[in-house]
Amino acid sequence: MIRAILTDIEGTTSSISFVRDVLFPYARRALPGFVRARGGDPEVRRWLDAVAAEAGGICQDEVVVETLQGWIDQDRKHTALKALQGMVWDAGYRSADFTAPIYPDAEQTLRRWHALELPLYVYSSGSVPAQKLFFGHTDAGDLTGLFSGWFDTEIGGKREADSYAHIAEAIGQPAKSILFLSDVVEELDAARAAGLHTVLVDRPQDYPQPRHGEAAHGHTRVSSFIEIELPL
Repeated sequence: MIRAILTDIEGTTSSISFVRDVLFPYARRALPGFVRARGGDPEVRRWLDAVAAEAGGICQDEVVVETLQGWIDQDRKHTALKALQGMVWDAGYRSADFTAPIYPDAEQTLRRWHALELPLYVYSSGSVPAQKLFFGHTDAGDLTGLFSGWFDTEIGGKREADSYAHIAEAIGQPAKSILFLSDVVEELDAARAAGLHTVLVDRPQDYPQPRHGEAAHGHTRVSSFIEIELPL
């Protein structure tokens, strides 16, 4: 019996293109001004220093910003980058420069599961603050109240089985009672190795070539949340 659901965001509840075409360019443009204005804030400084140390002891914030912009261009999954991007996006959401698109089937199904008192959790490479901003400013309204908890890469990489074991422990449910939804097969492989149930969300809007058979690695495949049947 499934007692909790853990979901990815990008490519799962929402389009890949929004992050790539809206959020990443916005952060890239806004980072220099953000660092000049808030580089002295302790939480901002923490992440800037982490980037500087990893890049070989950079001393100038301008060079740190250039490093971060390069990581954005590479779509690097780095915790410091995700944390700083989340802070930058906060201003964009709050000024209504954009709202986060969510697939209607995902919104409807998440609301139905919540109404059934099934705990919902998010696990994304984006920072927890960025996740909350995303679901707090969707084109369907504020959906943060649907979720019982949030996880990012501070708990571990999404392609590492230990991360899912840690999440199960944090949720307080056996791994076999948790369903993980993602569009990334390798993430689902890691979750399955930790004992979770898995569903590959293979949306034609994001993946024009359907992933069947070997390409799905044996995971249950759906093209919409409406197709997900519980219990698995």
